[in-house]
Amino acid sequence: MLTSIVGINWGDEGKGRMVDLLSADQDIVIRYQGGNNAGHTVVNERGKFILNLLPSGILRPEVVCVMGNGMAIDLAHLDKEINALREKGIDISPRNLKISDRAVLTLPYHVRLDCLEETRLAGEAYGSTRRGIAPVYSDKYAKKCIRMGELLDPEYLAKRLRGIVEYKSLMIEGVYHSDPVDFDETLNWLLKYAAIFKDYIIDTGVYLTQAAKEGKRILFEAQLGTLRDIDFGIYPFTSSSSTIAAYGPIGAGIPGIKLDRTIGIMKAYSSCVGEGPFTVELFGEEGEALRQAGGEYGAATGRPRRVGPFDAVASAYGVRIQGADEIALTKLDVLSYLDEVPICVAYDVHGKIIKDFPTGHELNDAKPVIEKMPGWKCDISSCRKREELPPECVNYIARIEELTNCKITYVSVGADREAYLMWS
Repeated sequence: MLTSIVGINWGDEGKGRMVDLLSADQDIVIRYQGGNNAGHTVVNERGKFILNLLPSGILRPEVVCVMGNGMAIDLAHLDKEINALREKGIDISPRNLKISDRAVLTLPYHVRLDCLEETRLAGEAYGSTRRGIAPVYSDKYAKKCIRMGELLDPEYLAKRLRGIVEYKSLMIEGVYHSDPVDFDETLNWLLKYAAIFKDYIIDTGVYLTQAAKEGKRILFEAQLGTLRDIDFGIYPFTSSSSTIAAYGPIGAGIPGIKLDRTIGIMKAYSSCVGEGPFTVELFGEEGEALRQAGGEYGAATGRPRRVGPFDAVASAYGVRIQGADEIALTKLDVLSYLDEVPICVAYDVHGKIIKDFPTGHELNDAKPVIEKMPGWKCDISSCRKREELPPECVNYIARIEELTNCKITYVSVGADREAYLMWS
């Protein structure tokens, strides 16, 4: 059984929490794209964990975690993340963590380039996390990246790096008028982490193909959400990788194997980190009340998230693009403070009411069409069965199912691992 867990909206939907929950029944969990530009937050009996690069299954000792070829890996960040988990008693070794030899490396000069470009763009910046993600994926397709497997051959690594450093220095000096990349410093940085991670590097395609043949249960974990996908998101305010379920087998190293199940994750309201159009955004006291209630601050950056009511237009689009078979609805408990719960059921674009998610300038001009439903005004965090929820809450969930045309199977009513109920 191959299952994918993906974000339906702008990211930060609660994927890490659901991966942690569902990984109890999995043999392997794979991160197949992205870098350390976003975080997955997991709360369990050991405490609160924020994972930027490691698959969320790493918190279960019986699960093997894989970092696929579609990822961009900052080795310094990964080393720091692993050591932080070890300090909390989490065992991490080549036994339960495997890294694709084809994954590209985010080097210190990628971070520099990211910062330099965002500074140059000033008021027109894309809202980058300044962690080098766009530069490294640009280099991947320009064939100017170092890959994990090259760490295993220091002589070949040095040869490849020299030409790349020359190329990057021309750009940094000529475009940004900044200091060139230091070859020796960069090589030493790579050799330092090569010594640490050499035993983790494998051909994940071979490993996962065999696992699939043996009937292993494999879970694919996406970073960010549909609307940050490089092709189908709110371009250019997107990530630089493919966040959709269909890319999962490709980014894991097994492009010929098909998914059996896709679970889309979406919040009971909307949140967004970064720039770009966000039709349902709330401002002032109303926005701050929802932000505080939901603890809406970026797991990777700490930045306050933009927030708003549930956006059925964007969510139905996300369900379609992801090919979601079912939905896990998270953070429903956050809305318990509201007398009335708003839902965006359509967009108004220059007087025309639309329900299909637009792109380009139409999205920039869209205004939300809001429907309000009665709130439930009580704590639902202890509910574990459908019949324990107040009727207003049941009606709200049913309305979301209707608007997105996708069944909801899980409903999260709290941050803890077991704070959820089965819906259908």
